[in-house]
Amino acid sequence: MTTSIFDTDRENQWCPGCGNFAILAAMKQAFEDQNLKPRDILLVGGIGQAGKTPHYLACNMLHGLHGRALPMATGAKLANHHLNVVVSSGDGDCYGEGGNHFLAAIRRNLDITLLVHNNQVYGLTKGQSSPTTDLAMGTKLTPGGPTSTPLNPLALALTAGAGFVARGFSGAGEQLAGLIQEAMNFRGFAMIDIFQPCVSFNKINTHLWYKERVKDLGDTGHDPTDLPQALAVAMTEPGTQIPTGVLYRKPGVPFQDRFTVLKDKALTDYPFAGDQINDILSGI
Repeated sequence: MTTSIFDTDRENQWCPGCGNFAILAAMKQAFEDQNLKPRDILLVGGIGQAGKTPHYLACNMLHGLHGRALPMATGAKLANHHLNVVVSSGDGDCYGEGGNHFLAAIRRNLDITLLVHNNQVYGLTKGQSSPTTDLAMGTKLTPGGPTSTPLNPLALALTAGAGFVARGFSGAGEQLAGLIQEAMNFRGFAMIDIFQPCVSFNKINTHLWYKERVKDLGDTGHDPTDLPQALAVAMTEPGTQIPTGVLYRKPGVPFQDRFTVLKDKALTDYPFAGDQINDILSGI
């Protein structure tokens, strides 16, 4: 078994065969390939199986409320934009409870990397429908399938103005590690929606189901600078084909660069002006 400086001795609570294990391995590979140390990374998680990821990596970490990983990442990045801030979230956590924060992060063009573990169910709370559950998918809690049309997160991100939009698959570890590294090196908001099997509650979208459908965009001549082309890829029905790779890449002005006080140095580099704060508070 290979070892990593990002390994921990914490007992893992994921189900055997869960796609999260492969995503975790790809994250470690991406970090190591960039010669990063645990101190260089802040990993932020919400609630859910994907939200547990910070527990299983040796690095700075924050674990917050359901759907609130992105607001915490926002504050951390503005406080110290020298940190590599990576958010690990699930499809329910990010697109459901955290939907408004997802849109706000895109509009602000936060210089962070968002990894969404998309297994199309709420895995932590026993498999009820998530925002990405297909209409034809029945579970123990919704045997007739969901009654809401599934969300297309890639199309939403593109139309909202995200500068880096990609899709990965937990069963393609080398590609996924490369995508994570590319996303982290992008200055601005970078998201990767990662399809992964849930072996306990999603009996349709299995590892084999994905393997029969995934197709690397790098083999198709796709132009990631072409927004209409990226939208067409995003709208591809996943039941027939699942394009993976970078759909779209367009640099913009990161959020911290829009503030004069943050252009030269991070907030953590400024001295703490306690007396001035007390004067301001006493005048309120």
